Amino acid sequence: MAVAATLPLGAARVHSERFEFNPATRESRWVRVIVLTVSLVFFVVFLLLPLLVVFAEAFRKGWHTYIGALVEPDAVSAMLLTLTAAAISVPLNLVFGVAAAWAVTKFDFRGKQLLVTLIDLPFSVSPVVAGLIYVLMFGAQGWFGPYLQAHDIKIIFAVPGIVLATVFVTFPFVARELIPLMEAQGREEEEAATVLGASGWQTLWRVTLPNVKWGLLYGVILCNARAFGEFGAVSVVSGHIRGQTNTLPLHVEILYNEYQFAAAFAVASLLALLALVTLAIKSFIEWRASAALAT
Repeated sequence: MAVAATLPLGAARVHSERFEFNPATRESRWVRVIVLTVSLVFFVVFLLLPLLVVFAEAFRKGWHTYIGALVEPDAVSAMLLTLTAAAISVPLNLVFGVAAAWAVTKFDFRGKQLLVTLIDLPFSVSPVVAGLIYVLMFGAQGWFGPYLQAHDIKIIFAVPGIVLATVFVTFPFVARELIPLMEAQGREEEEAATVLGASGWQTLWRVTLPNVKWGLLYGVILCNARAFGEFGAVSVVSGHIRGQTNTLPLHVEILYNEYQFAAAFAVASLLALLALVTLAIKSFIEWRASAALAT
């Protein structure tokens, strides 16, 4: 109505007619019901039902079997290795994500668009291909293989290779959360801090990071969830050595292939529980971010 009031009478009438007959505002009740029903059916069939099946199968043989599968030495080793890979890769990608977002949004330089494109590379490259790249570089017959063997350094089929693969697949998450947010905020506050005599570190810690703290936390959570659930790249570089280079997803695969279904679903339930916790934290962060914007 405010827009129409600023237009001539004829233009206002056309604007009003366009508004009244906009197809996006004239769905019938049946259309809304059908769209909602289709959405709910997809949610139940493809998301909720598989999740319920995982937990049902995990507890099908009782608590004793469930706990036994989780405290088994190979399972404990897989948990520790998964935690180790996440504990190393997430902080590394946190540092990179902040640095990349700061560079892309606060500075103008040649190759900026190339950097933004390369950040998205792990989204377009199959994780299996990423694992093969590391094998090509650090494997026994790879580019650096002879040097690594001569100095008794193990990367492929060892923890360093798993960490490298995890870093690659979780590479974009923090940066991709921060870049749009920092672009929307602009450079005015940082420029004002610089004029007032603040150093680069002071500007980063006292101006930039407080403004993007919720987006930063959201990116870290997504990065952590991806690190816990990675399968393809880690599978290629791990060698599937039980008790040594198996992460939780790889351990689930081995148990399932050995027809230990109860144990496989028990371990898988940990990953499913992590997904639920991630969604809960995500919702909390979105709520806090919305509340912060409203104040």
